[in-house]
Amino acid sequence: MELRQLEIFRALAEELHFTKAAARVHCVQSNVTTQIRALESELGTRLFDRLAKRVVLTDAGRRFLPYAERVLSTVEEGRAAVGQNATPCGPLRIGTPESVLTYRLPRILGRFRKLYPKVELSFRPYLDLSLAQQLESGELDLAVWMEDVIRHERLKAVRLRSERLVFIAAPKHPLAAKKRVLPHDLAGQTLLLTEAGCSYRTQLDQLLAVMDIRPESITEFSSVEAIKECVSLGMGLSLLPKVVVERELVRKQLVCLAWAGTEMRIATHAVWHKDKWISPAIGAFISMLEQMLKEPAIPARRERPSADTGPKAA
Repeated sequence: MELRQLEIFRALAEELHFTKAAARVHCVQSNVTTQIRALESELGTRLFDRLAKRVVLTDAGRRFLPYAERVLSTVEEGRAAVGQNATPCGPLRIGTPESVLTYRLPRILGRFRKLYPKVELSFRPYLDLSLAQQLESGELDLAVWMEDVIRHERLKAVRLRSERLVFIAAPKHPLAAKKRVLPHDLAGQTLLLTEAGCSYRTQLDQLLAVMDIRPESITEFSSVEAIKECVSLGMGLSLLPKVVVERELVRKQLVCLAWAGTEMRIATHAVWHKDKWISPAIGAFISMLEQMLKEPAIPARRERPSADTGPKAA
């Protein structure tokens, strides 16, 4: 089994298209076919099904992929460790939710690209439930995770900031005019939410369960942009990080409900596997996240002197 075969296998597993995989690994399509057949012959099983013009991973291919990812990741780390005099370079695969990638990372990415042009950044979505597995397999080098507490024994993390969560509605929604929206006001409402397993969705699910609040219905979305659009059309309420909806609030397309329940927030962490070698590229990215996502200091409130403060007349 050769590294080249594993590289071609990974490319085809991700692209599911022979021509695209060939372009990605800089070879002709016939070479991709030859190398995949040789790998399948050595393993004694088919890794891909060729269905008309479609390419599909077999069950064996799906089971083999994490091991191939791990081998290739280890080799890439070794090359980086001994080359380029510890200058950040090479591939860096980062898992990040849509909200962080869209609303927190662009400014960071622009600066990182200028400082470290030899780092090949790749951003991939993930589900919270599969994140530890993706980091352990080497599919991801690093992740930005919105989670209050990182409880996984196999992961290390550094806290970056916290985000305020807000309930949002269309301006004409009946709850938009209320001066105080309490948890029981959510009863009988239509909620438009992120998928189950999302950390701030979990907070809301726990609130509803503890207080025995039953919405009329819950519709799940995989995209916060789709949620915002549907909420603005008056289809229901949602709970999202405030940073995600600031533009729509300014434009008055959405409003924040005057939530009078317990304030809800979600922390953001940089996370990696505990056995992961922190390459110069990973270290530089974590450092930049810490610098640029740091929460602004809240100035201490100055107490006003009371009317009877000061020297009294004798």
